[in-house]
Amino acid sequence: MSILKISLIQSNLTWENPDKNLQMFEKKITEIKRESDIVLLPEMFTTGFSMNPKPLAETMDGKTVLWIKKQANENNFALGGSVIIKDNNNFYNRFIFAEPNGLIRYYDKHHLFSITGENNEYTAGNARTIIKYKGFKFLLQICYDLRFPVWMRNKNDYDAILLVANWPERRKEAWKQLLIARAMENQCYIAAVNRVGNDANNISHSGDSMILDYAGRILISAKPFREEIINYKFNLNNLNDAKEKFPSWKDADEFEIK
Repeated sequence: MSILKISLIQSNLTWENPDKNLQMFEKKITEIKRESDIVLLPEMFTTGFSMNPKPLAETMDGKTVLWIKKQANENNFALGGSVIIKDNNNFYNRFIFAEPNGLIRYYDKHHLFSITGENNEYTAGNARTIIKYKGFKFLLQICYDLRFPVWMRNKNDYDAILLVANWPERRKEAWKQLLIARAMENQCYIAAVNRVGNDANNISHSGDSMILDYAGRILISAKPFREEIINYKFNLNNLNDAKEKFPSWKDADEFEIK
C-alpha cells in the first residue's frame, strides 16, 4: 500500500476523568466515518498530563485498552494514543497502537519531563518502537521525546513518526520548529497531535497539531485553540523518490544508543 490516510483528533481533555474523555472521543471518532487508516489521539488522552498515576493507572487488559481495540475493530482503522498504564508494579506513559484485527503494539515514553516530576512518578521506557502497518514503517514517540534528535534519528528504518503530545502553548514555537527539524533531518513524514485547552494546573495548550512531509513542509495544521479533526494522505512512493534523489541518510554518522 503506497497511500495511507491519517487523521488527528485535536481536542480538549477533561482532567482525570477517563469515562468522560472516552465518551467524548467516541463521539468524535464517528465523524471520521471509517475513511482513515490511522487515527491518533493526544498524550494521556483519558486523563490529561497527570502526575497522579496511582488512582488513574489501568492495565493492558483494562477498560481503556479494550475501548481502543473495540474502536479500531468497529471502524476498521488503527487507533493510537497514550494512556497511564501499570505494568509489573511500574507506571508508564504508554503509547498504545491497536490495529483493527486486535493486534496491540506499544511504546513507553523514554524522555520523562523532569520539570513536572514525571520522572518521579513514571518509569522511562528503554526501547524505541518501530511498527509496520499497511506497507509503512512508523516510529512511535511521545511529546518531550521531540527535543532529543538522537533518540528519533532515522537509520533508514522508518518512513514516518507518529507523535502524541500535551505540549503547552508557551512553548508552541519550539513545537513547530522542532517538528520541522525532525522531519527534514530524518527525511520522514510526521503526524503530531496535541491537545487544546487548560489543564488543572492552568497550563494552556494551543494544539497546533500538524502533519509534515519529508522536506519539513507543513502539509496541514489544525487551527490553534480549537477542537478539530485534520486528515492527510501519506504517499510512500513520493517519500522513496525524494530519498533516492537526495539520499543524505547514506552519509549519516554511525552510532548506538545505550
